[in-house]
Amino acid sequence: MTVLAVSETASTAGTPGGAVPPAAELLAYLPSPPQGVWELGPFPLRAYAVCIILGIIVAIWWGEKRWRARGGEAGAVLDVAVFAVPFGLIGGRIYHVATDWQKYFGADGNPMDALKIYQGGLGIWGAVFFGAIGAWIACRIYKIPLPALGDAIAPPILLAQAIGRLGNYFNQELYGRETDVPWGLEIYLRFDESGRLDMMNGVSSGEVHSVVHPTFLYELLWNVAIVLALVYIDRRFRIGHGRLFALYVAGYCFGRFFVELMRDDEATQIAGIRINSFTSALVFLVAVAYFLFATKGRETAEQLRPGAGPRPWPWQWGALRAAGAAGATSAEAGSGTGDSTESGESAATDASTETTEDAGSAKPAGSAEAAKSVADNDSAKLTKDATDATDATDADPADPETGAQDTAVSESAAAETDAVAQPDTDTDTDTAVAVSPEAATAAPDETVLDKNGKTAESAAPRAE
Repeated sequence: MTVLAVSETASTAGTPGGAVPPAAELLAYLPSPPQGVWELGPFPLRAYAVCIILGIIVAIWWGEKRWRARGGEAGAVLDVAVFAVPFGLIGGRIYHVATDWQKYFGADGNPMDALKIYQGGLGIWGAVFFGAIGAWIACRIYKIPLPALGDAIAPPILLAQAIGRLGNYFNQELYGRETDVPWGLEIYLRFDESGRLDMMNGVSSGEVHSVVHPTFLYELLWNVAIVLALVYIDRRFRIGHGRLFALYVAGYCFGRFFVELMRDDEATQIAGIRINSFTSALVFLVAVAYFLFATKGRETAEQLRPGAGPRPWPWQWGALRAAGAAGATSAEAGSGTGDSTESGESAATDASTETTEDAGSAKPAGSAEAAKSVADNDSAKLTKDATDATDATDADPADPETGAQDTAVSESAAAETDAVAQPDTDTDTDTAVAVSPEAATAAPDETVLDKNGKTAESAAPRAE
């Protein structure tokens, strides 16, 4: 901030509309840079070009991070930028020259100056349109979806535009009408080494040309606000299929329309309205229409891979919507499969855990506890067999089939009881009883097991 004490000569020198507003003699205003070009030997360092390059670097870096976060392959944004950036610079210059052709092809113009892009003058509309053509060509070559890429790079592109507006500040261009608001911008007179007036390449003498609205600053702040809004909307609603890019275009156009109404520099007009205002309104309507009618949702990570599917032309609305719907269906199916897989994996994990726990709880072979555990398990089985044997005994004794079954069960029970017996093992006599093979052979019908697994004496005497 500086405090003005402007002389009468300085206040009127080079001012096309008259003197600086009287309030400028007392109020503090935003100063402009004293120069926008620095000579480094034979090479001029231009702040405008530095801001443009810095904006491109930030857009590529941040766009790459956003693209990878959405599931895209690394390096895709840089590959596309190789096509999109040159197209965008050429398109931006073409739009500027076409809308301000008097400066280059008028009575006092020099056509060769149309090639001097370093002196400023890039139309954002041409840059976005031609840049999109370059990006579309690259996406066709690398087989990646352009709408999804546009959503990833939309906030970075707008942030790059905000950084580029600083170049207008150094060039003392794209400012508004004269004003006496406290944040008014001082525009200085600049002169070259020979003392000739050179507002673009010269150095400030400290003389104030005018105090104006810093419309470049208004647009810069608006761009940053839209960038923050886009990032929030993208995270909150998961926008895709080019709809976030459409929101970027619509938001920028809305702010640019009002900024254009504040500007007072020379520009082509239609019916007394600056041509950029018409362009802003038209592009805004197109962007809103795309946002409303484009496919909802967001592409899956598989759809971002090269060659994931056919790429419809931009004007093939039906094919674009069908491709988006197919991707949404695939995403839902994948989600369902993922849930089932997760459930199956969980069940398998639980089963594995139980098996591990059982194995971990097993006792070492040969120990007393292991023997008792085996006896307990076999005793349970023996009890079941004994119950069946008792039931068979209660059957009609005259029935030969029942009698044969009773004999078979008794022999089986005796054999299993003999197998349960473990040497040198102190087992509970109520749990398992050892029966010798001789006893089982001598009187197979005389040994009956009760329901507790014990051997009971039959009514007939045993053979000695």
